[in-house]
Amino acid sequence: MCLRSQPERSALCTNQDVITDMRERKYIKSRLLIVAAFALPAFAFIDGCKSTATPAASVPGQIATDDAALAARVKQALTADSGLRSLPMSVATYRGVVQLSGYVDSDVQMQKALAVTRSVPGVQSISNDLHLRPQ
Repeated sequence: MCLRSQPERSALCTNQDVITDMRERKYIKSRLLIVAAFALPAFAFIDGCKSTATPAASVPGQIATDDAALAARVKQALTADSGLRSLPMSVATYRGVVQLSGYVDSDVQMQKALAVTRSVPGVQSISNDLHLRPQ
């Protein structure tokens, strides 16, 4: 192969060598253009697929801490009520949903437990799994 950029070899170059050299350069340029034509849209699509993290999803430990704190506040509110203090109830939370489970003596106690739980800040909803004790 004869390169025009090398003056010491230019005397040895024939016209055929120069033509071959020019064809190879065109081939390389067209190859680069084809690769660039496919790569540019691919990068645009990949960039568009980036996801944005929501504050709740970005800190999974924070959710667990908030749920534990919410459960503690609900338990504290339930034990602060003298009519509910002695009842065997458990409190579980997941993402602001509070699940009350256990036994109460009357329907009035059940409604009171639900009302106290609703009054606690941070409670999104309540899953009621409270049952009346068999008499």
